[in-house]
Amino acid sequence: MESSHISRFDWLDLDPLTKPKAENEDVSLTPGGAAQTEPGVSAGDPWDAVLETEGNNSSSSPPLDGNFSQTVRSQQRRASTGVPVTRSHSLNIPGTLSQHKENNQDKGKGKGLVKNAALEEQDAQNQESVAFCKDIASLRSKFPHDDMTTNPGFVLSPVISQRDGGGASSYSVKVSIEISDSQQPVTFTCDGNSPVELLISQTLCWVHDDLDKVDFSSYLLKVCGREEVLQKMHQPAIYFCIQSNQYKAVDRVVQSVRNLCCALDEVETQAITDAVKRLRHSVNLPRTHSPKYFLMCSLTHNGKNLFKPVHSKRVAAHTTLLSPRIIFPMAVAVLPLESILSLTLFGVLNQNASSSPDSNKQRKAPELLGKVSMPLFDFRSSFSVSRLKRSDHQLLWDHRLHCRRDHPSSLPKVLASAPSWDWASMAHIHSLLHHWPALPLVTALELLDSKFADTEVRSVAVSWIEESSDDELADYLPQLVQAIKFECHLKNALVMFLLSRAQGNIIIAHHLYWLLKDAMQDPAWWWRYEQVMGSLLCLCGSKLRAELEKQTNLVTLLGIVAERVRQAGGSTRQVALQEGLENVQNLFQRNRCRLPLSPSLVAKELNMKACSFFSSNAVPLKLALVNADPLGEEINVMFKVGEDLRQDMLALQMIRIMDRIWLQEGLDLRMVHFKCVSTGKDRGMVELVPFSDTLRKIQVEYGVTGSFKDKPLAEWLRKYNPAEDEYEKASENFIYSCAGCCVATYVLGICDRHNDNIMLRSTGHMFHIDFGKFLGHAQMFGSFKRDRAPFVLTSDMAYVINGGERPTSRFQLFVDLCCQAYNLIRKNSGLFLNLLSLMTSSGLPELTGSQDLKYVFDALQPHNTDAEATIFFTRLIESSLGSIATKFNFFIHNLAQLRFSGLPTNDEPILSFSPKTYTMKQEGCIVHASIFSFQKRYSPDKHYTYVVRILRDGQTEPQFVFRTFDEFQELHNKLTILFPLWKLPCFPNKMVLGRTHIKEVAAKRKLELSSYVHNLMKCSTEVTQCDLIYTFFHPIARDEKTEGLEATPRAPGNCFTFMLFIKPPPSPTGRVEGEMKLSISYRNSNLFIMVMHIKELVAEDGTEPNPYVKTYLLPDPHKTSKRKTKITRKTRNPTFNEMLVYSGYSKETLGLRELQLSVLSAESLRENYFLGGIRLRLKDFDLNKETVKWYKLTTVPYF
Repeated sequence: MESSHISRFDWLDLDPLTKPKAENEDVSLTPGGAAQTEPGVSAGDPWDAVLETEGNNSSSSPPLDGNFSQTVRSQQRRASTGVPVTRSHSLNIPGTLSQHKENNQDKGKGKGLVKNAALEEQDAQNQESVAFCKDIASLRSKFPHDDMTTNPGFVLSPVISQRDGGGASSYSVKVSIEISDSQQPVTFTCDGNSPVELLISQTLCWVHDDLDKVDFSSYLLKVCGREEVLQKMHQPAIYFCIQSNQYKAVDRVVQSVRNLCCALDEVETQAITDAVKRLRHSVNLPRTHSPKYFLMCSLTHNGKNLFKPVHSKRVAAHTTLLSPRIIFPMAVAVLPLESILSLTLFGVLNQNASSSPDSNKQRKAPELLGKVSMPLFDFRSSFSVSRLKRSDHQLLWDHRLHCRRDHPSSLPKVLASAPSWDWASMAHIHSLLHHWPALPLVTALELLDSKFADTEVRSVAVSWIEESSDDELADYLPQLVQAIKFECHLKNALVMFLLSRAQGNIIIAHHLYWLLKDAMQDPAWWWRYEQVMGSLLCLCGSKLRAELEKQTNLVTLLGIVAERVRQAGGSTRQVALQEGLENVQNLFQRNRCRLPLSPSLVAKELNMKACSFFSSNAVPLKLALVNADPLGEEINVMFKVGEDLRQDMLALQMIRIMDRIWLQEGLDLRMVHFKCVSTGKDRGMVELVPFSDTLRKIQVEYGVTGSFKDKPLAEWLRKYNPAEDEYEKASENFIYSCAGCCVATYVLGICDRHNDNIMLRSTGHMFHIDFGKFLGHAQMFGSFKRDRAPFVLTSDMAYVINGGERPTSRFQLFVDLCCQAYNLIRKNSGLFLNLLSLMTSSGLPELTGSQDLKYVFDALQPHNTDAEATIFFTRLIESSLGSIATKFNFFIHNLAQLRFSGLPTNDEPILSFSPKTYTMKQEGCIVHASIFSFQKRYSPDKHYTYVVRILRDGQTEPQFVFRTFDEFQELHNKLTILFPLWKLPCFPNKMVLGRTHIKEVAAKRKLELSSYVHNLMKCSTEVTQCDLIYTFFHPIARDEKTEGLEATPRAPGNCFTFMLFIKPPPSPTGRVEGEMKLSISYRNSNLFIMVMHIKELVAEDGTEPNPYVKTYLLPDPHKTSKRKTKITRKTRNPTFNEMLVYSGYSKETLGLRELQLSVLSAESLRENYFLGGIRLRLKDFDLNKETVKWYKLTTVPYF
């Protein structure tokens, strides 16, 4: 698209004050009704008047005559915040300064306004607001609308910079460019490191014959479906694209606070009174009879109380609230400059007024009615997760110069260790601060936390953050907006920085607007955010404000529709939806609208036929919007009411930052990102990812027990990718995205992970949704956690990863990706802890303090080495993959979603090992059942099966069926679902210390299962005669074909002796193939051997080996240096990630040794046999660094 054809972006005008004055004349209404113009003052935009100064008025305004004039700018208008907007809504700036100066100039004319002492006093009380307003006016003048560097006229796509090239050259990008003059798109493939300018040049070469007449600089590359363009001089491969009486009582509170201010030597008396008056905005008096109130007063600094908070006495609403004096035991002169005075109003139910005769009734806790905080000193006056011990703080402070030189990132901890922040210490602290090396954004963010209240510290931190790019800054906007509440004064560096960036980047302005709008719901800090919001709306142009207003109107209408649909029931919901959407469609008929999700997403109307609602508890709306770009695809979003989406926003932000870190390091895990924005209290909009389904929808195609089967995901991907190369690409996408999801969900403690919260795209990309539970706050099922595994990794996922049932080298790739991604996040542990710490004051119910941050700290294992962390995460993978609890959780969710009220029909199995359902009427009543014996089986792995003897009514001969311990457990689990109120017998514990499949364990379990079956058959007839019991005891094919078993009568009667015949496996031929991946390192007199992976092992007897690794340091005649890994079962591509350590060896001693590693297969019925080995001379290694390498297995001798 040519830059001359971008009139659609004219809404990005950021400075209407620079328009021709003919379009910006202010109109005054005289008493006679005639309209008069006042040159130099904008009439079309009332917000412009907020920033008017006396200099402008005195130079261009005529003298005021004796008649009182009223200008249009005093009228109310509705702004994008959804409420009537006046001048006071934005900054509440008194106009006395300009009037006083005009009076001096007009003295002697007889018609000027007379000075008013009350106005002068009011102006003195608002000097901070006036100073802030002057800074806003100055900031606005720095961003003229015709400056193409700050207002290019279009939205720029964000980019991610990669370190050291980041491997961009390994990418190939297929580009398809639509040109208005051409019927067919221009399609070609380019390298990932090709700049956007080269793509434009290649495209123009296809279209134009004479390139000498083409101005290449006048062309831009726009993204189809979005009103945004790619930035020139950047690589397309690294774009971050995703696709009454009560209020009289409050007046008495204000008067009482004034009494308190008098006791504090009249510090900011009027300002405090103005702040307390704002309690009327958020006060929520308890709806009880005869309530009482009390006020809590506290002084804080760096987020800590300077003294114990002082409480007033509890009084009724009609009495004076406070005693006349509250004294803090400290001189004002020694208080820190940034001391904060906080006043909190509580209401208490008068229990004596209750008519209940129950005197022991539990008393209600005091109810928070409102809170206000303000700086104790005038803004011009000269008047952490860290859990270090006091001794550690002192040590850190004593070595602060060493930290400055060698560990500059430790500045937040050094400042937190300062022994005092009184006036005498400030000069030294500030000197240290100004000589400290500049910190990157991720470290400087910590200095904006509540524990750093000093204005100079925060200003320096902002100056360091200013060096970051807009794209990087956009990722951290939620934390920066939260940090505003920790500023002592409205005029501060952080607010000015955010407003400045919003002036120069429309994406920053857009997201800042919605973050501020959401923050204005905070009952304690709404007034601060309201002032910043007013400043933002003053700075942006009238057309941008109109766009934001349209978005606000849209979400208001959608909120009304969603609430009506939610309240309706049954068939009336569809009627309520259609009626409500017609009102929304009327909004689009007037003009198109940008979505709160992104300023580049523009919709022109609703696709009414495709709109619906989801059947979940919140009944969110599913909206289909027609893209304003004819080349763009339909925009699908979900609008939800009744749920707080701020936690989802935070979780998605953390995942997005993780992916940015991975991409910067050259690791592309092919994560799927979607946008989510909270548009008000308990409501918001979520982007829907196209061509995706939930795992539940995929699995239930194979029945209600589909979650227990291994092939559903693979066959679903095969259906959408029939060609072999397409399926391989989809499988590869699945491996990479699954690795990213495992790491992200574990680090953030994402819980409530059922199969409706995990989705899969037809391209193979897996992603998670619905983050209502995180930081380890698991969903409970009774007294048990539903999320028992570290993260979701099931056998059907492993089937896709391996490409079949058997482990392959692809699973080793998956493990390596997980461990690499995990270690990259660990290197940035401080960043994630700081970001979450800044959000602890946001009001999220599951992020309230250090106890919630501790989960992330423990999950990141920051004190471990990369090798130790690799071993740790490998064990997590094994634990998750081996957990039956995840599949069972999926199964329970399937039942809940299907409104499971009984057993399925005979066509749908209720047990994973039984193809049909059987009833007592079909089988005959069971008279007796008991565990007869147990046997060892090999099909395919070694395990024990238990022989159940069953005697039925009318039969003389017993039946014998064979069931495993896991099948008994499945029976018990499903009985607890069917009979939740029945008292069922306790099931034996599955956990066993040591080896599981041994005779001693089987003998113990036989006794436990005998007791369980005996007690189960003594339960009520509802249980013992249910279809689940009779299906379990019905003989299946394997019971009739007992291979290797002979049943011979031992004595007359019904007793039998079972004998097991096992054929020993043949000996291997001696052929050796395969490779082993090792990590060898040395530190602190310890040799570390990490056995990572082995691939392509060969066992020519046709069986899968059970490999393990044994090591020696040779020579070793007494075999004292033997070390062994665990045994992996039935695989030719085992993953170990185990560390074998040799302690107490010097480098000189190791230089004389050889390391021998042997790979063997563990066999239970014959000798372990050799699969290959390696012998390495340690003198050939540089032990000063880690060596990671693949080694080919050979036929070296082994012990």
